[in-house]
Amino acid sequence: MALKLNADEMMAFIDEVFPQVRGEFAIDHLDGDRLVARLLVGERHLRPGNTVSGPAMFGLADVAAYMVTMAHVGREALAVTTNCSIDFMRKPAAGADLLAEARLLKLGQSLSVTDVLIYSEGSDKPVARASLTYSLPKSVRGQGAV
Repeated sequence: MALKLNADEMMAFIDEVFPQVRGEFAIDHLDGDRLVARLLVGERHLRPGNTVSGPAMFGLADVAAYMVTMAHVGREALAVTTNCSIDFMRKPAAGADLLAEARLLKLGQSLSVTDVLIYSEGSDKPVARASLTYSLPKSVRGQGAV
């Protein structure tokens, strides 16, 4: 299935429908069923111990899964997270942005399923792994599956 939104169109869409997170995320790569999103880590994302908080990592995983799904279905703001399982595996590197590599595993009639690995920039060891399922609005159902 061809992409309906490229990286620039996706970021413009995110800025439009989620202005509360404007400037927090970027897309480093988008092609096929794979997207790499970046959390631009700032002081607001840190917890005691000078590490990125779990909620910030969850947010990155959720946004990455949403973006790779929307890249395939188009501008559908009403897709919602219906399930997320996340494993925090190691402490992120202090001062480094986080990168989320999201792979769209399945895009069906009513659900999308995505796997996300989160890394500290410059490291090849994941700091977290997440599996997310999105429920798609009726307006995109029947468009085909990945």
